[in-house]
Amino acid sequence: MSSSHAPRTMYPAGNCFYVAGAHVESRHGARIAGQMYVQHFPAPARAFPFPVVMVHGLGQSGNCYLGTPDGRPGWAAHFVASGFDVYVVDQVGHARSGTALEPAGYAEMDVARVQHLLGGDPYPQAGLHTQWPGIAKAPGDPAFDQMMAGQMAFLADPERHEALNFAAQAALLHRIGPAVYLTHSQSGPTGWKLADEYPELVKAVVAVEPNGPPYFDLVFTGGDPWYRYADRPARAYGLTRLPLRFDPPLAENETLPYVAGPAARDANLAHGFLQPAPARRLPRLACVPVAVVTAQASYRTPYDHCTVDFLRQAGVQAEHLRLEEHGISGNGHMMMLERNNAEIATLLAAWIQRNVPASGAPRGAGRP
Repeated sequence: MSSSHAPRTMYPAGNCFYVAGAHVESRHGARIAGQMYVQHFPAPARAFPFPVVMVHGLGQSGNCYLGTPDGRPGWAAHFVASGFDVYVVDQVGHARSGTALEPAGYAEMDVARVQHLLGGDPYPQAGLHTQWPGIAKAPGDPAFDQMMAGQMAFLADPERHEALNFAAQAALLHRIGPAVYLTHSQSGPTGWKLADEYPELVKAVVAVEPNGPPYFDLVFTGGDPWYRYADRPARAYGLTRLPLRFDPPLAENETLPYVAGPAARDANLAHGFLQPAPARRLPRLACVPVAVVTAQASYRTPYDHCTVDFLRQAGVQAEHLRLEEHGISGNGHMMMLERNNAEIATLLAAWIQRNVPASGAPRGAGRP
């Protein structure tokens, strides 16, 4: 995402490589499928022992961390300048990560889906969105068209997508050693699963508006009430579609039970769903520092607190970073692309430095 009139962002020399993937036979012949592309940006003046892995959301690519639609530096550049090694990935089935195992079953990002990402739904906070770097959130606006040009097809089966990307992210962690995981939106469940499975390798999870809320997807109605929940659970384990290591453990093929949570503290926030008491715990995920990051004016703003409530009920001391409470206002769901993206990157980098113990050198010093 760059503008022909803006100066180019110079990144330090790094390397790129693939992880995961397997040789398969397909109707197109023998090939590799399930692989994930990774690009490494080493910090010239490294000031933090663990790298940050940046994982994009649905229909995006790692490009969303490299630059903005109006040609400014992306989050990767800001973190590198702050002394972090950075790994940026294209999730399996997206962009340079090729295809997943057949039959793929892809869906497309159309204009309506992109406008949804940019706050086109009738939710209470929509009118507060002021940080989009373009003039309009519609075709013909140069910033919108830049973003639209970078949209990717994605796997239509979310559980399969989650499983393939968990395997690829686990392969990356075992190659580079301990790391901080920064996830966005659809990739949020992969971060929870990785931290639950490998708490010794995931030094923190910074979940930027992670896929949620727990259990059920929420639908904006444009009426009164202004939202409803879908009829069937989307995430059988609350946070994820893949099993987590709850204590007491769930039986084989048992899904996590739920009850309606208490009323939200504000009429502009949705109520969520929690476990029935006594709640099962997530003792492995509880070992990992967690931040859930929410913008002031995103379509996730009305319900990200439900994810935080679920984590805390399960024993995870998650911190909820509401941007407006840190003096950062007007942002939507694609905050890494917006006018004040550098200010948000500074906040997130500072949170990592405060919450991740820097003692002990990571295996391989963060280098592949």
